Amino acid sequence: MRTRTAEKIISPPPVHFVGDGFRVHNFIPGVYPLTMARMDPFILLDYNSKFHFTPTAKPRGVGVHPHRGFETVTIAYKGRIAHHDSFGNSGVIGEGDVQWMTASSGLLHKEYHENEFARTGGDFHMVQLWVNLPAKDKMSPPKYQPITNDQMGKYALHGDQGIIEVIAGSYREMKGPATTFTPMALMNARLNAGGKADFEFPAHYNTAALVIEGRILVNGTVKAPADNFVLFNNDGEQFTLEAEEDSLILILSGEPIREPIAAHGPFVMNTRTEIYQAFEDVENGKFGYLED
Repeated sequence: MRTRTAEKIISPPPVHFVGDGFRVHNFIPGVYPLTMARMDPFILLDYNSKFHFTPTAKPRGVGVHPHRGFETVTIAYKGRIAHHDSFGNSGVIGEGDVQWMTASSGLLHKEYHENEFARTGGDFHMVQLWVNLPAKDKMSPPKYQPITNDQMGKYALHGDQGIIEVIAGSYREMKGPATTFTPMALMNARLNAGGKADFEFPAHYNTAALVIEGRILVNGTVKAPADNFVLFNNDGEQFTLEAEEDSLILILSGEPIREPIAAHGPFVMNTRTEIYQAFEDVENGKFGYLED
């Protein structure tokens, strides 16, 4: 088994707001070499590092916007996020939970701080990941996979070193509940100080880790502090993460789709013609209606 080495440790880029409720560092595709093609099938990663929002009567968030051609995966570490869409779906993503939304053929969506969290204020800490879809699945019907923390696969590391929470894919014999259109893995490693975990993915899978909390060593030598992104080379299958203090790390690895990407705002298709069609379909009401 070959060791997969760290290509680059990437510091968080400058923050910007998405709407007025999400204060994010855009790692993918915002920081070289984290292009959509390099991280395929992961085409966007917005990271809301821990930030304290003050109480407000009107929940902060993002108003009505369309999506087509991909999936959004929202992971709440701190705070609570509410959402609605043009097909009548709604819900709340609680702390430790995940919402896996397949936008595919298109919908209108809005997301904002849950009412009670907005009223009291507090720490807000989350990730939103966009996952590309193969051309054959881009116009499939939209769907949701709400995944609560207790539904995730939980693998306890030997000797109280920590726990691996599996959202998609598998860790050793433990499988995650999410279904995916292409092979991938998404998991949280909650490592206690001194805890160590080995990970193994096919060498051609594009693979990365985001340090949500704490400080880690990659393969025993490379340091990565909180809020930093670890990009791995495609030169091996196995790597090790070790916590220098209590740490939480998001690990993502996926088989690249290797199809043309045409992206514009909230649409990710394969051709510019399909992008123009998406705008036209929104204008003609084919994404449904959602009140702002």
